[in-house]
Amino acid sequence: MRYVVVCDVLGEGGRFNNNLRREVYEKLGVKSSSLPAHFTIKAPFEHEGSIEDLEKVLEVFCHKEHAAPFRLKGYDHFDDKVVYMHVDMSDEGQAMHSRLIDAISEVPYLIFDKKDGKDKIFHVTVSSKKVAPIYNKLWDYVHQYPCDFECMFDNISLYRWDGYKWRLHKRFELR
Repeated sequence: MRYVVVCDVLGEGGRFNNNLRREVYEKLGVKSSSLPAHFTIKAPFEHEGSIEDLEKVLEVFCHKEHAAPFRLKGYDHFDDKVVYMHVDMSDEGQAMHSRLIDAISEVPYLIFDKKDGKDKIFHVTVSSKKVAPIYNKLWDYVHQYPCDFECMFDNISLYRWDGYKWRLHKRFELR
């Protein structure tokens, strides 16, 4: 089974991202993930069997930790392949994320790399599929919409790949 661990971006910023991704697909034909608005905590991983140990770690972590603010502020990109909304993570959110990576690193089947470890670039993707051929058009298109939203790192959501789509397996709420 394939899983991914994210923080779902809820509220106005999440709605904006979901609508923008849908609009970009309809007008420009470039896609993004089937996940709702989010930033990734642990990139997709494969594991056969129970994930109760991961669920327990996330449950205990969320019971101890408090939600932390972040801001979606402007756009950025990874080369001409991904366009995203920049996440300006608060110091509290950054510290909590580091503690979270330490906690879930204890789960033996989770292996972290530069993209999803402590030193990652926090971002909320707008488009990441077949972007290069229309990168400039996409870049100009998203900039017609101001991007500045106060958000909260208030959940850790575990999704599983099922039937060619990501489906919420379990959401853990931070205090």
